[in-house]
Amino acid sequence: MFSIYSFGRSLAGIRRALLISVSLFILGIVAGWIGTGSLERLLMQQIEGLGGISRELRNSSNPQLSFFIFIFLNNSIKGVLIIFLGALFGILPALFLLINGAVIGYLIHASLLQGVNIVTLIVKGLLPHGIIEIPAIIIACAFGLNFGARVARSLFRRRSREDEWADFLRQTLTVSVWIVLLLLAAAVIESTITFNLMS
Repeated sequence: MFSIYSFGRSLAGIRRALLISVSLFILGIVAGWIGTGSLERLLMQQIEGLGGISRELRNSSNPQLSFFIFIFLNNSIKGVLIIFLGALFGILPALFLLINGAVIGYLIHASLLQGVNIVTLIVKGLLPHGIIEIPAIIIACAFGLNFGARVARSLFRRRSREDEWADFLRQTLTVSVWIVLLLLAAAVIESTITFNLMS
């Protein structure tokens, strides 16, 4: 049930939702890059909040361990929750993708305007852990979108097929386990390699 084969088969079954998730994430990056007005203020609030947490973690007795615990718990809890919150017609996973993409787009654009070397920022600050973390979040949101689509379809059916729901919920459990494992690996990398590269 929790094999890599089962995980791959689950992903193959939601190809359309994965494509939509990637598109929403890219749209978020573009929106963040060109963000002005109320969107810029929203993004600044998100970034300032993260900055405050980062300063507290750096001042702890063991910064790397503190970063690992925070990053892993924060990302894994959100990653699993966003799958099941997708039952609300997929609205929250879509917003989650747009906001996270927008934060990345805004940060990269703001850094560019400040004269920061973007290649170095991406290679050192984003790529080491992001190559695992971003796909994991996109997969979680894709399942959330798929969950929402299934709920919407079931409302217009006279009888829901219990076998379909049982199979989907089994897939959701498998994906949740793999999402946590992927985010665990990403948290280890971010709290060690990325932490040292950006210090």
